[in-house]
Amino acid sequence: MIRLFAALGLPPGIAAPLAARQNGIPGARWRPPESLHITLRFFGEIAEDVAADLDMELGAISAAAIDLSLSGAGCFGEGRDIDAVWAGVAENPGLNRLARACEAAARRAGLKPETRRYHPHVTLAYLRRADPLAVAGWIQNHNLLRSPVVRAESFGLYSSHMGREGSRYHLERVYRLEKAGDGRTTGESSV
Repeated sequence: MIRLFAALGLPPGIAAPLAARQNGIPGARWRPPESLHITLRFFGEIAEDVAADLDMELGAISAAAIDLSLSGAGCFGEGRDIDAVWAGVAENPGLNRLARACEAAARRAGLKPETRRYHPHVTLAYLRRADPLAVAGWIQNHNLLRSPVVRAESFGLYSSHMGREGSRYHLERVYRLEKAGDGRTTGESSV
């Protein structure tokens, strides 16, 4: 079994400035810049043969490169049950199409449909029983977050490995998105 998700990695020029925002919530488990990403579809624990089918389906996705930017900040959960703070992603039809294509690929590979509405974001920290006032203050201080526009020319299939310090991610495969007029998408190993 392997725990997998599809995501867009963040370039250092976008990920590094987010590190300056990673403070102000006692007990938060802030994610290192190299772990920051925009999830397209979380697949969960799947068998190796299903992972191979999923890889083939993701490699068949034909989608254009995406220009995207970060916008705003927020959290998941309420009160003492807030479990994460995040940087938002500006509304982007191309990103939504790519997420739907990853969902369709998962279904073709035999995975169950995702039941949650897609909400693109970059998780900056995981929380456990955080002070809601500290979280509200953090959101207020960062809700005007904006990043420059960046072009995503690929997305990846990542494995997630749970450890004492939280999850570590490994890029397993890279899938190229089409450049203007290119008309093709290829999958290539990250190794």
